[in-house]
Amino acid sequence: MRTGRPGTMAVLVGALALAALDVPAAEAADTGITVSKVVVNSGKPIIVGITEEKLPPISFHMNWPSGYDLGDADGDPFLYHDTTVSKGADGGGIYTTSYTCYEDGSHAANCEGELIIKPRRTLDSNNDATTWKIGASALLWGTDGQPEHEYLTGLGTAQVKRAARATVNASPEPVTKGKTLTVTGKLTRADWVKHAYTGYSGKSAKLQFRKAGTSTYSTIKIVKASSTGALKTTVKASADGYWRWTFSETATTGGATAAGDYVDVK
Repeated sequence: MRTGRPGTMAVLVGALALAALDVPAAEAADTGITVSKVVVNSGKPIIVGITEEKLPPISFHMNWPSGYDLGDADGDPFLYHDTTVSKGADGGGIYTTSYTCYEDGSHAANCEGELIIKPRRTLDSNNDATTWKIGASALLWGTDGQPEHEYLTGLGTAQVKRAARATVNASPEPVTKGKTLTVTGKLTRADWVKHAYTGYSGKSAKLQFRKAGTSTYSTIKIVKASSTGALKTTVKASADGYWRWTFSETATTGGATAAGDYVDVK
């Protein structure tokens, strides 16, 4: 379904405009539509948990042939991986919810909208934490009311990563100055198969300390998590302050930092 006003066009999408309009695919057609300058999530990785719906922004530029109006052309982008662009368009991809295009010249428009990711429906494997390709479904409505359709490829990539968490506990509290302080914690990350946060096995995390009355954390040591994601180490208590575990993102997983645990040193 398409709605709009002169100079703009809003495209409401289910899976893709093509599917919503029940138009037969004709991949060999040359619509003359081009899609370029695609930016997903402001160029940042999309970090996804296990339940929260994500709506990463998407923007792109679209051109269409002379002799047609903005309302005659669709250039609906989507993400896909480990398959062909046509199969990615038919299912297993990440699609737009809607987008609006603003004409900026002769047969050209700048468009912006949102993708939608529902972890339980969109992501069914932890292998989905990878680099996704960007394709587009181009649809041109002819003067005879019949559409031409093709899939566009080579429009860029976007990263989708598993969300992660870190916890911390420092004890005993309070502790005598110079005595041993035990700092534990756990690293977990989203498992899109089990629909739960599970232990981040073997991941190294930084133990950091911020002295009371200051604003900067310093790294004290680096510890590798156990097979269940557990962290444990000991330090000498020297001053009142906050302890935390932190780690940076990887190719498949977002980073995480625990809220500081305050320890009173007597």
